[in-house]
Amino acid sequence: MPIFYHETIFPNKAIPNPTFLYLSPKKYDNAFMQTLFANPLLLGFIILCVATLVLLALVLWLYFKMRHFLVGFDSKHVGDSLQFVSGELAELKKFRTELESYLALVEKRLRRSVQTVHTVRFNPYQGTGEGGNQSFATALLSEDGDGVVISSLHSRDHTRVFSKPVKSRKSDYELSAEEKEAVTSVDE
Repeated sequence: MPIFYHETIFPNKAIPNPTFLYLSPKKYDNAFMQTLFANPLLLGFIILCVATLVLLALVLWLYFKMRHFLVGFDSKHVGDSLQFVSGELAELKKFRTELESYLALVEKRLRRSVQTVHTVRFNPYQGTGEGGNQSFATALLSEDGDGVVISSLHSRDHTRVFSKPVKSRKSDYELSAEEKEAVTSVDE
């Protein structure tokens, strides 16, 4: 059952309990409606307050939605946001162009760098048993097949090291069978 302060509803009537008034919903509705319709100014004021609160809530909702939509430092309207986004887009295009040229340079350099390494171990002195399989031929080649073949012939007395340039998987110098194997095995 609702509790109402007695002076707001019945200001001129004596109430048995002076602090609170307990009314049934039916009696309350009749008394409130009579007071509301007796004073049309009060009715207009209440309607105006409700409409103002609804409009204020709508304005605040639209304001926060617009602030979420606006981007950029200190944007006040959509034109500022579009100008900011346009500037950011121009910066991104410039960055993309710089990045593409940088990546083209990196790829060009990468094609010239050593990308494949293959080593073949062998015994150059098969009949005498000297050196064992300590000798080797190592091919260090780029993607295009340019690079170097390093060979080492090892025996008990000494070690010989040879280096031969390779261009397109071929050399101007004669390659031994092991060196050829190292160069051609790179393709596998």
